[in-house]
Amino acid sequence: MKKLMMVLVIGTMSLLLVNSAFAQTNVTQNLTLSVGAVYKMITSGNPGALAISTGTAGTDALTAVSDATTTYSITQNFGNTVKITAKLDFALAAGYTLTINLASGKGTSLGAVDISNATAKDAVTGIAIGADATRSITYSFSALASAGTLASTSKSVTLTLTN
Repeated sequence: MKKLMMVLVIGTMSLLLVNSAFAQTNVTQNLTLSVGAVYKMITSGNPGALAISTGTAGTDALTAVSDATTTYSITQNFGNTVKITAKLDFALAAGYTLTINLASGKGTSLGAVDISNATAKDAVTGIAIGADATRSITYSFSALASAGTLASTSKSVTLTLTN
C-alpha cells in the first residue's frame, strides 16, 4: 500500500510539473485614447520702443518707425479654420497708426493690419494643422505732425490663436 501511495504521489507531482511547464495566462486590458484640441502660442519677447523723431519738411506724415525683432510660434491640431487675431489694449488718438504684420508658413498672412482702434483684427487666417515656429512679428508706428506730440506710453497687444 505504501508503494502504491508513493507511486501515486510521484505520478501526481509529475503531472503537475508537466502541466505547469505548458501553462499560460493571458490578460486583456481595454483602454480609451483621445487627443483634445491643442492651441498653443508663444512669442520670443517684447519689441523695442517705437519712437518717431523725424519727418520731411512740408509733409504732414512723419517718418514711420518699425520693429521686427520678435517672433511667434504656434502649435494647433484643431483644423484649417484656425486664425490669429491682434488687438491693441486702448485705441490710439486720431493721427497715430499702429500696424502689425505676422508672417506665416501654415496660413495666410493679411500683411500690415491696422490695430490702432483697439478692435480685434484678423492677422493670419486659414492656419493648417501642425506647428509653425519662429515667424516674424513686425510692428510699424506712424504719425501725422498735425496730431501733435505723444508722450511715451505703454501699450499691450494681445495675439489670440482661435477658431
